[in-house]
Order: sequence, then C-alpha cells, then structure tokens
Amino acid sequence: MKKCFKCEIEKELTEFYKHPRMKDGRVNKCKECNRKDVSNHRGKNLEKIRKYDRERGNRQSPEYIKGWREKYPKKYKAHSKVGYEIKAGNITPESCEECGAFKSVAHHDDYDRPLKIRWLCQAHHKQWHAKNGEGKNPI
Repeated sequence: MKKCFKCEIEKELTEFYKHPRMKDGRVNKCKECNRKDVSNHRGKNLEKIRKYDRERGNRQSPEYIKGWREKYPKKYKAHSKVGYEIKAGNITPESCEECGAFKSVAHHDDYDRPLKIRWLCQAHHKQWHAKNGEGKNPI
C-alpha cells in the first residue's frame, strides 16, 4: 500500500506508475491523479503540445530522407506501393501473423515483389530482421 501525495488516498502499489529512481520503485502520485494532471496540462497548452508533436514526428532531415531513398530505391518503391494500395483500399492491414497483435506493419521478404507482404507487429518485425538481416533485393 502507498499513499498518493496528491489525493492523499492510500492505494495498492499497482495504482502507481513504475519509476526506477524512486525508493520503492513507484511514483508518489497515483495513476488517476497523474492522468488528471496530464489531461489538464494538455488542455491548457494544446497548441504548444500540437506544435511539439508535429516537430517530433519530423526528426529526419530532408537530406537524410533523400539519401535513404537513393540508397534503397527498391525499398522506397515497395513501401510507397504498399502505402498507396492501403489508401486506395486494395490492401487491408491485418494483425500480426506471429502473435495476433492488432497493430502491425507490412513486411517484405523480397523487395522485388512489393505487394507480397506479411503482417508483423513491430516486435516480431524487429526480431525477423535481427535473425534474417535485410530482406532480399533492397537496392
């Protein structure tokens, strides 16, 4: 049991977020109070937060993107083709074929066959590449 410093209610430890630097390994504010604070902060600073979110999503410079596209033209074309087909409604994203997770990404075993894809969650996608390296024909 632990007492929240904000609402001063004693709650189970599972009602507090984990934090490695805290003595007991949990934050001193309960999850409910933390969510309220985050929601209030977002409401008061919405434009600032939206601006930050937009900038955070665009960390790669145009030079880096151009260089990557030139270095991996088949990968770029395959990714673009899949993205287009999804937007056109010709391909529907599926759940991960390994674990069934709803959120998944399109994976190419061979970039010469851009529409032959498998759906993997991010974790299984990383595991596949760690085990097998790059897909066939990325350049």
